[in-house]
Amino acid sequence: MRLISKIRRINVDLVLQRLAGRATCELHSGATLHPRARIRNARGDSGKIVIGPNSQVLGDLSTFAHGGEIRIGEWCYIGEASRIWSAALIELGDRVLVSHSVNIFDSLTHPLHAAARHAQVKQIFEHGHPQTLVLDENPVKIRDDAWIGAGAMILRGVTVGEGGIVAAGAVVTRDVPAYSIVAGNPAVLVRELSADER
Repeated sequence: MRLISKIRRINVDLVLQRLAGRATCELHSGATLHPRARIRNARGDSGKIVIGPNSQVLGDLSTFAHGGEIRIGEWCYIGEASRIWSAALIELGDRVLVSHSVNIFDSLTHPLHAAARHAQVKQIFEHGHPQTLVLDENPVKIRDDAWIGAGAMILRGVTVGEGGIVAAGAVVTRDVPAYSIVAGNPAVLVRELSADER
């Protein structure tokens, strides 16, 4: 029974990728990947996805073949069905809470022009992700102690300030000031946290 319990805690996908010689991620001391978490590191370098000490990932972390890097600090939580997709750089500070079903993107993910978009998708279907591509990449930074609510979406170029809170379902297209709450689509400032709430 103990062996079955241990197997249920193993991320089989990660083990299979490593056995096949594919790049995955760097897991620091105490960091865990939930059995349903997924790592898709098209960069081919495990150092491009780094999960800091004592952090837990239940969602998906992906880099594109032409670029992308994900850095997660210590004591962070990435909820189930959340997706962090990087073509430039997505950086989470320490003690960041990303609830379930959150999406974080640092690029457009597809070209704007229809013909270029079709060419990209055809390339992916036939040969894998393109090694050269421009997707208007712009890094995302989520500072220490931020909280991203369930179902929120953080778009390219956004910085969520220290202690910032993104409400559930918000679509964030602009920077979030430190110790403030944003909500809505597009997200707007709701209020600043008082000194005793920080």
